[in-house]
Amino acid sequence: QVQLVESGGGSVQAGGSLTLSCVASGRLFGGAGVGWYRQAPGEQRDLVARITNSGRTVYADSVKGRFLISRNNAINTMYLRMNNLKPEDTAVYYCNLYPAGSLSWGRGTQVTVSS
Repeated sequence: QVQLVESGGGSVQAGGSLTLSCVASGRLFGGAGVGWYRQAPGEQRDLVARITNSGRTVYADSVKGRFLISRNNAINTMYLRMNNLKPEDTAVYYCNLYPAGSLSWGRGTQVTVSS
């Protein structure tokens, strides 16, 4: 079973930037899409951004223009560069395949944005 480990979260002020990393214990196969998800208190887990093996990216409207998703299959790692962070971005961020469902969720990494 592939394990997913998120890192890079922390506390920043609004307008700041942060880069999240996700390392998979197994290979992220080329045919698989991957994505970043987040869950704020009292809300469901939602897709933030996803990227196909060919590099096509799709972003949620709430983060479009601010976040950048990327992947490096050679080292089984994906990233989420978050710019111009807003308090509304505060959540636990998770990585997984897209569509999700076949891999267990990791513990996530907390991102807290203060005003």
